[in-house]
Amino acid sequence: MIAIINYGSGNIQAISNIYKRLNIPHAIASEPGDLASVDRLLLPGVGAFDQAMGELERSGLRQALEQAVVAEGRPILGICVGMQLLAKSSEEGSATGLGWIDGVVRKFDERALGQSTHLPHMGWNTVTPLKDSPLFDEVDLSAGYYFLHSYFFSCHSQADVLAVTDYGAPFASAVSKGNIFGVQFHPEKSHQAGIQLLRNFALSPKSRRL
Repeated sequence: MIAIINYGSGNIQAISNIYKRLNIPHAIASEPGDLASVDRLLLPGVGAFDQAMGELERSGLRQALEQAVVAEGRPILGICVGMQLLAKSSEEGSATGLGWIDGVVRKFDERALGQSTHLPHMGWNTVTPLKDSPLFDEVDLSAGYYFLHSYFFSCHSQADVLAVTDYGAPFASAVSKGNIFGVQFHPEKSHQAGIQLLRNFALSPKSRRL
C-alpha cells in the first residue's frame, strides 16, 4: 500500500487517478494515523518552498513522516517541490527543509542559461540516469518528462544525484539516498514515462534500497 501525502500542496488527485487505473492499492493520507498501515509514501508539492514546508508542518504529518522514513526506513518519493523539501534549505525562502538528503535548493542563474532558455524551466526535457535505479526500469527515457520550476536541488554529494537534465547546464533532476527518492519533474503529467515511474515506485521490491 502506498500513501499519497495530502498536506495542502501537490497534484494529489492526478496521482491517485493513475494508481486507480493501474489497480495499485493506495490511500490519501491527511493525518498521522493514515501512515500506520502503508509501506511506501509519496510526497507531492507545488508552489513555493516556504509555503509547502509550512503546510507540511501545519498538517501534523511531519513527525509521522520522520518516524516512517528515517526511523523505519520506508521508501518515500518526493515530486517537484516535494523533492526540494528533502533538502536542508532553499534560496527561495528561509524555512528549514526536512534535510534527509544533504543539499540545498538553488535558483537557476538566468545569466548563464543562454538566449534560448528562460525561467521558469517549463515543458518537456530529457532525463539521464547516472546510476541504476528501479525508478527507471522499463521507462522510455527518450520520451522525456514534464518540468515546471525555477529552482533546482544542489546535492552536497554527487553520490546522491540519481539523474541529470540539461537546462543551460546539467542539474539534478532526480536524487536518491537509501530509501529516499526525489524527482524534480512531474510524472503525473508525463504520459507513459511518468506512469511507468509511478508504477515502479509502488511495486518494485528494489525501490526499498539502491
